[in-house]
Amino acid sequence: MEKAPVFDVVERMTALIRSEERKKCTEFGLQLVHLQVLDYLSRCNKYSDTPAALTNYLGMTRGTVSQTLLLLEKKGFIKKTTDSIDRRVVHLSLLLEGNAMLEKARLSELYGQAFELLDKDELSRFDDVLITLLSALQKSNKSHTFGLCKTCQYFTSITNGQFCGLTKEPLTEEDSQKICQEHTVK
Repeated sequence: MEKAPVFDVVERMTALIRSEERKKCTEFGLQLVHLQVLDYLSRCNKYSDTPAALTNYLGMTRGTVSQTLLLLEKKGFIKKTTDSIDRRVVHLSLLLEGNAMLEKARLSELYGQAFELLDKDELSRFDDVLITLLSALQKSNKSHTFGLCKTCQYFTSITNGQFCGLTKEPLTEEDSQKICQEHTVK
């Protein structure tokens, strides 16, 4: 049997996931972009919780992201906070209502069922291949990597915690476990 090209497989996986996400969104009166924003805000660290970073991550226009944020704020799902040091910067945070909606709309059962069908060693190799593929796609697209903070070349463990070598700032354990737009591959 001939294997399908990797692009075709990834494209089909994405279509299946998006189809299921749209069904969930419809069930809760959301659009797909709303769910994507809520998910992003649940996974980003303090360097990436801005409208600009969100726009980069989603690859959408500033206008689309701005309108989406206004609606999510109006629904009580997110909060905008002006940065205490640089008043031009706005930080976004997920409120309890937004987190509750995200948990209801996530496809955890679909992923759980799929992963149960896979061998654990096979799944580990699959993760490595997908991460490598994602990295190559991001490089060819010249986009931010948005990797996990603790996997960045600037991430440093120090005796009393973690530290970002790029920003020269301490990191909380929580921030080090989240995605960052400043991420640089080791």
